[in-house]
Amino acid sequence: MAGVGKLLKQAQKMQRQMEAVQTELSGTILEVSSGGGAINVKINGQGEFQGFKIDPEFLKEDADFIEETLLSAIQEAAAKAKETSEEAMGSVTGGMGGFPGLM
Repeated sequence: MAGVGKLLKQAQKMQRQMEAVQTELSGTILEVSSGGGAINVKINGQGEFQGFKIDPEFLKEDADFIEETLLSAIQEAAAKAKETSEEAMGSVTGGMGGFPGLM
């Protein structure tokens, strides 16, 4: 049973580390620019959008082009947040997606 106790302690330690990483990710702001700087998107490391800015001159462009550029910026920001989160969580889990020693 000593092995079970050790495993439980490892799991608790990993959970505390994951909570710390999540807290850090929520405070990490990533910025993505698209359309030559016409659109700027801010997102935190947990994938929560924090804001965006659109250059007023860009709004004079064709609506389809604006929509495509905005969508591209949002997709890039979401991908960047996901990558940042996966890297941070991988440092806690050892890249195994679970408990060390079980995979």
